Amino acid sequence: MPPSTLPTETLHQLLLSRVETCYLKAEQRLGRPFPRPSVSLKMRGQSAGAAHLQDNRLRFNPVLLEENPDAFLDEVVPHEVAHLLVWHSFGKVAPHGRQWQAMMRDVFGLEPHTRHLFDVSNVAPRTVAYRCQCRDHNLTIRRHNKVQRGQTRYLCRHCGSALQPA
Repeated sequence: MPPSTLPTETLHQLLLSRVETCYLKAEQRLGRPFPRPSVSLKMRGQSAGAAHLQDNRLRFNPVLLEENPDAFLDEVVPHEVAHLLVWHSFGKVAPHGRQWQAMMRDVFGLEPHTRHLFDVSNVAPRTVAYRCQCRDHNLTIRRHNKVQRGQTRYLCRHCGSALQPA
């Protein structure tokens, strides 16, 4: 799917609307009310979304939403809402355990997938090439900077030698 041509504000409104639709569907199917979460588009990195259970808060990745609007609204939003619904229904349980899987299937009619399949090349961390005695490695900028500042060194898991900038 090509990136959305919709303005970010419109996508944010669609996201909020989808969250509300998920809650209305859950309340109808489960026969009880649920408190609405705060919702933000302040997630970075390769994750599409996150549910913060104790805070009743959802965070979503605006870049992945813009690049994959249909799949994001259809799959990611119910996935994260299901986490909060399970928390409010059962308390602390396995994140993608049987209660969450049942919520995905029974309430939202979706197959429970724990990971998205979006292209993350636009949100993937930049890397710096390093080398050991047996192979090439790519360190994130954060790890590279720690090496440069002398705060740490990294060893190859295969040969045990220290990684050096390539």
